[in-house]
Amino acid sequence: DLEVLLPWRWPRVVAALAAGALLGMAGAVLQRLTGNPLASPEVLGLTSGVILATMLSTLFLAGGGSGPARLTAGAAGAAAALALVMASAARSRFAPDRLLLAGVAIGTAGTALVAVAAASGDPRMAGLMAWMAGSTWGVAPDQAMAAAAGAVLLPALALAMARPLDLLALGPDVARGAGLAVTPVRALALLLVCLATAAATTLVGPLSFVGVIAPHLARLSGFGRARGQIPAAAVAGAAIMIAADQAGRMILAPYQVPAGLMAALIGGPWLILLLGRSPREGR
Repeated sequence: DLEVLLPWRWPRVVAALAAGALLGMAGAVLQRLTGNPLASPEVLGLTSGVILATMLSTLFLAGGGSGPARLTAGAAGAAAALALVMASAARSRFAPDRLLLAGVAIGTAGTALVAVAAASGDPRMAGLMAWMAGSTWGVAPDQAMAAAAGAVLLPALALAMARPLDLLALGPDVARGAGLAVTPVRALALLLVCLATAAATTLVGPLSFVGVIAPHLARLSGFGRARGQIPAAAVAGAAIMIAADQAGRMILAPYQVPAGLMAALIGGPWLILLLGRSPREGR
């Protein structure tokens, strides 16, 4: 049975693991970068850029609904959203409040355009709506392997920034006093978050809840410093997505519930339980 099922299942499992790890890491970095415990990758507007570009490709380009075309369009949309956020936040030297405001503004505009496209009634929107719910069903093996490589590389790069992120959490003045170049570090951290979010969103669609909850689960489990929280958040995000994908296949079989929706159902009660515990001192 495994020999028959493995070719069908392993791309979905790897995609869920990679997307969860990328978003968990991105959420941990972003929350430390902004000092906002509710910050999540989609507040940068990057998710809206990926969705909007993918929709436009599907609706207006010949063959735009194919896997490679959607991947290319999603990457272009992420790059455009990143450029807008970077241009807006650079004026304030990537100050956390301006960074979040720029992301929210861009994300709101993108969401409005996506809603207009979704209301068009075009039959091609059916597959995109499933993708927008956070589904792993359309992931190809080559896409899954590329995402797995990114899920190893990007968290490793984030770990290399652990000390600067710890200093930034103490405030920009303290960080500057310790000799940290605040503006370049903020820009690099923002770029890392954007790359991780773009990769995960292009692969399996928007998964906003994972980026919010995984860093909290890591912190409440005792990982208070960046060098422990970043890998722990990546593992927590991967675990949530693996459980969500498996449960989504089985809970209403033969029908499937998108992994993004199941992640919210699984992660929410887990976070509530951990909030009642006293976290250990992070190391």
